[in-house]
Amino acid sequence: MPDHAHSTDPAVQAQLDRLTMLSPGRDVLGLERITALLDRLGNPHLDLPPVFHVAGTNGKGSTCAFLRSAIEAAGKTTHVYSSPHLVRFNERIRVAGQLIDDATLATLLSEVLDYAEGLQASFFEVTTAVAFLAFARSPADACIVEVGLGGRLDATNVLVRPAACGIASLGIDHEAFLLAPEAGTPDAPLDRIAFEKAGIAKAGSPLVIQKYTPSMFDTIAAAAHRANAKLLARGTHWDAAVYEGHFHYRDDKGKLTLPLPRMPGTHQADNAALAIAMLRHQSALAIPEAALAAAMEWTRWPARMQLLADGPLKTKLPPGRTIWLDGGHNPDAGTAIAKLLENGPPVHVILGLLKNKDAVGFLKPLASKIASLHAVPIPGHEHHDPKDLCLLVQDGMGVVHADPVASVSEALDRIAEHGSNGDVLICGSLYLAGEVLRDNAQIPD
Repeated sequence: MPDHAHSTDPAVQAQLDRLTMLSPGRDVLGLERITALLDRLGNPHLDLPPVFHVAGTNGKGSTCAFLRSAIEAAGKTTHVYSSPHLVRFNERIRVAGQLIDDATLATLLSEVLDYAEGLQASFFEVTTAVAFLAFARSPADACIVEVGLGGRLDATNVLVRPAACGIASLGIDHEAFLLAPEAGTPDAPLDRIAFEKAGIAKAGSPLVIQKYTPSMFDTIAAAAHRANAKLLARGTHWDAAVYEGHFHYRDDKGKLTLPLPRMPGTHQADNAALAIAMLRHQSALAIPEAALAAAMEWTRWPARMQLLADGPLKTKLPPGRTIWLDGGHNPDAGTAIAKLLENGPPVHVILGLLKNKDAVGFLKPLASKIASLHAVPIPGHEHHDPKDLCLLVQDGMGVVHADPVASVSEALDRIAEHGSNGDVLICGSLYLAGEVLRDNAQIPD
């Protein structure tokens, strides 16, 4: 699926239009083009502050958010490169704590695109080069880089010796790219996913990982050994658990008792744990326990079981009604959402899914919690036909009330008209989540 970006700033939009024209218009994996582009730019990725590099199927964005909160709570500054953006392209690049401003973004896009002539660099490769150039030219104490897709062949994997690498939750997603047949790679799908993510391992850098199946662990361990990276596995070198109303972490440096994450969902404790383990197993930055505690309470990450604030969309429902927004779109994300909802009543679901996503895998864990479903298109993207999504849940999942509608706004109107009680969950795509935040005047900052 190609990336899309629009800006209200004419200078930025001119460069985004240029990027759209020059790039191949699709996801492209491989390090040849990004390496050539960065070489033309003077290799800015070699002049970054200590880097924290994070891969994973689910949770890598939240892990990056916990890293940022802890570093900033320690009184330090950090650059952040993440994807995708929800509303504004600027969200992808945070320079020393602040979203990149339009004037700087337009200038850097123009510069990188000039150097990219003839390379057929993709949208993400150009964006990565822009981020690294911005980071190399602005002082900061640290740099947090989220992998875009996979790891081994992702454009961010030109980083040489990160302060720490981390791998979050793993599952099946982006099958067309990450499971494409290739000699010398594992046959089992989850092992292949682990192989691709473990490709971020670097010599001399700690590789901090969560718990996985034995074969997935063996795959990651082999990759770490080949790269001469120090593998630090949950359950062996570090661990964490939630009990008695607190978050408990331990490693060979000692034990911590911290507040629970404020972000909803038990899976966020796992993401926080990975961030803490990465910070505790690196030597570039000193992060005190007080900063880790603050991060548990400060960290927010848009469109991850986010409560919609008062705004044009929220006001369509009567006062007191809750609207949840989540951009998860694969089976593991569906399971995480279902776990958060398991002790409450069914919710009214507004769903949009990209065409390349597993609709059955995402919806099946949620089926028993769907009071009604309204399926919507995702503007500007190839998506599952809303009619097909409705038939899927009616015929195969026992959801009686399912209707296709033209937009989230119309879906909320219908829910309000029917006088239905219960919360609303808007889910299925980060692109849809971005549309919702924009229409609700709730722009991420």
